[in-house]
Amino acid sequence: MKFIAHINIMPKTELLDPQGKVVVKNLPNLGIQGVSDVRIGKHVTIALEAPSEQEAHDKVELACSKLLANVIMESYDFVIEAQ
Repeated sequence: MKFIAHINIMPKTELLDPQGKVVVKNLPNLGIQGVSDVRIGKHVTIALEAPSEQEAHDKVELACSKLLANVIMESYDFVIEAQ
């Protein structure tokens, strides 16, 4: 079966997000007021084949924990869709 995994990787909430801080600081320069926090992360899409959704889930979990995310500093979540 073919699957698509949509993965969101974000800095852990207890860690400073310097990119997000720069965006918050500069949004008023664009006339955008009232934004108090921005967190910037990554979105990864993976197309994969696996015999079952559970096996696809296991493959994506392994990819996230070992390669895509720095689990010391980042958290991740994902959704898998059958194609």
